[in-house]
Amino acid sequence: MRTFNIHEAKTHLSRLVDEAEQGESFIIAKAGKPKVQVIRLKAPAVQPKRRLGILKGTVVLPDNYWEIDKELDEEVERLFLGEEKE
Repeated sequence: MRTFNIHEAKTHLSRLVDEAEQGESFIIAKAGKPKVQVIRLKAPAVQPKRRLGILKGTVVLPDNYWEIDKELDEEVERLFLGEEKE
């Protein structure tokens, strides 16, 4: 593994980072003593883009959806409260 002193690493940092990205890690030394090792990071997993509206037109709600929803809410409330059905 190659070793560079701080001054040399600062001078050629862009090139050294590009090489480290390709898998060629290196050591930065100060006064001849190794201080840090520079290595490539693992690339984060690429998240697929979220597409809004992908299901548009595939789900159809009935015209009386709000009435059905209200009836269902009332039934669920009755069940939670333990009331008998009228």
